[in-house]
Amino acid sequence: MPENNKLDKLSIAGSLITLGIVYGDIGTSTLYTLKAIMGMSIEGNHAVTEELILGGVSCIFWTLTIITSFKYIYLALNADNKGEGGIFALYALVRRYKAKWTIVPALIGCAALMADGFVTPPISISSAVEGLTILYPELHTVPIVLVIIAFMFIIQRSGTDTVGKLFGPIMFIWFVMIGVFGFINVIKMPFVLKAINPIYAFNLIFNYDGGFWFLGAVLLCTTGAEALYSDLGHCGKSNIRVSWTFVKICLVLNYFGQASFILSHNNGEYNWLETAPFYALMPREFLPYGIAIATAAAIIASQALISGAFTLVNEAMKLRLWPNMIVNYPTEEQGQIYIPSINWLLFFGCTAVVLVFRESSKMEAAYGLAITINMLMTTALLAYYLIIKRKSKWIVYGLLILFISIEGSFFLSSILKFAHGGWFTVVIAIVIFGSMYLFNEGRKIRNRHLEFVEMDDLLPQLIDLQNDITIPREATNLVYLVNSNDKRKIDSNIIYSLFRKKPKRADAYWFVHVEITNEPYGAVYSVDTIIPEKCFFVKLQFGFKVEHKVHAMFMKIVEEMGKNGEIDTLSHYPSLRKHNYPADFKFVLITSSVSADNELNAFNKLAMDAYAMIKSLSVPVEVDFGLERTNVRTEKVPINIAKKSKIRLERL
Repeated sequence: MPENNKLDKLSIAGSLITLGIVYGDIGTSTLYTLKAIMGMSIEGNHAVTEELILGGVSCIFWTLTIITSFKYIYLALNADNKGEGGIFALYALVRRYKAKWTIVPALIGCAALMADGFVTPPISISSAVEGLTILYPELHTVPIVLVIIAFMFIIQRSGTDTVGKLFGPIMFIWFVMIGVFGFINVIKMPFVLKAINPIYAFNLIFNYDGGFWFLGAVLLCTTGAEALYSDLGHCGKSNIRVSWTFVKICLVLNYFGQASFILSHNNGEYNWLETAPFYALMPREFLPYGIAIATAAAIIASQALISGAFTLVNEAMKLRLWPNMIVNYPTEEQGQIYIPSINWLLFFGCTAVVLVFRESSKMEAAYGLAITINMLMTTALLAYYLIIKRKSKWIVYGLLILFISIEGSFFLSSILKFAHGGWFTVVIAIVIFGSMYLFNEGRKIRNRHLEFVEMDDLLPQLIDLQNDITIPREATNLVYLVNSNDKRKIDSNIIYSLFRKKPKRADAYWFVHVEITNEPYGAVYSVDTIIPEKCFFVKLQFGFKVEHKVHAMFMKIVEEMGKNGEIDTLSHYPSLRKHNYPADFKFVLITSSVSADNELNAFNKLAMDAYAMIKSLSVPVEVDFGLERTNVRTEKVPINIAKKSKIRLERL
């Protein structure tokens, strides 16, 4: 955990801020979850009965208890990587044990979470704004929703540091409001509390006609649980756990309050396909205030989703699972980042969802299918992590069966959503997963066929090159970024660049290996002197959440070595040296491409083509590493990853 994160310790202020960062998504689920359950019943030509309502809120209560409270709040928050959470932090924990299969659930989970992110802002904001139709029945809410969404994405580039300080207090007001209105209605019909008994959930699922399929709507109450886990690094587990107690009480009161209101007004007075029971709880004179607070809460929930998407993609880049993109840091706030390409991709996706589905009731059909896949992937990685931590295998297998049974049921019950809009998120998830998987496979194929030579074999050639004054000096200090993490070996493509392309003479050669560790933070380095003052091997290691500032880090290393007398940091040119000009440095970046005469099988060709295409969209290496572009030279060298084509050639 970084030292400047002040939210890692339990405090009232920390718990308040946690409400704004963590609980927006799961907190606004009260707007549409019970309405979705009733909508499924009515559209299926079933009456809204006591059995349905009590069974529905019973399912909601136990979903919040078993999945949100037990799996995520208790178990998952303990599976942190130096205070960081989320599926990639969990993957970073388990991948060090060389289990190659773990990459698949990590990528699937990431793709599913990103895909559902296209629906979260539209459904939250639409559900809130549609409350206006109670006051103004002829009002078209789509333009209002589009304006709010556009505003949200436009302000991302400036950061949300200032308005973000209001998120906690606003969400506190939100939870107090939903808890109070829920409680008022519960005390009018307290018998609804008997739905806490899980037998009501059991009866709905197994005895009610088509009851199993209602789980697809019940799922909506916990869709924010994965985002909750991902935000661990921003708030700390103590603040999340303490504030969850307050949040769950308010959520449960509101759900049971809605159930009470529905059962006491289930006489044809309301059209439940058009009336949200959430707003029906409020007195009419309070509706404008309630709608305003709900809209603010929905915006906060959407903001948290957008920030979470930025964090997820940033971690994927640091773990080398996605090509590097431009990342901006709009404020000094820890962890706040802005990725322009992802921002506008989400904007166009959210806009498309609003224009295609138009109403929150129709968006409910598209929402949740992908997130069930994400939950299952987290369960798989979490179970493996618990086994690694030497927990009782019988307990782990028991938990695995419990979570897979519940989440698998959510997934199967959500299959019906596919034809009614679920295809939207599934297609997006497949595209994201396919791209990430092929990119990762292409990178592994390329890295697997990188060749290395012994440093001892290189040194005589390097010394001769340095002494050959017939070759013009390329630079005083020539710096190569290398793949080798061993000072005794060096990349063969470095040999190709130094000797087979234009020979590059320099007074000093630097071979720098950059390694992204499994830790989220921290930066360390080591220097091995190969030839005193003439050749060095530098290993630079930093966490997957640390900014890529390789140039600044390297120059800091050079400065410290100069102070220690290991190198001469002044220019080697006499005319410049007498004026105390510093020595010049040039960075050489080598990109490899598959040799044209390689024969590849179908999968390898697909992976390498996908890798090359996706890589072409990434930020240039010199920009990503913060290098001074005027001092960078980029070269391409061929690599062989398959047998060369056999050509019979005869001389006439």
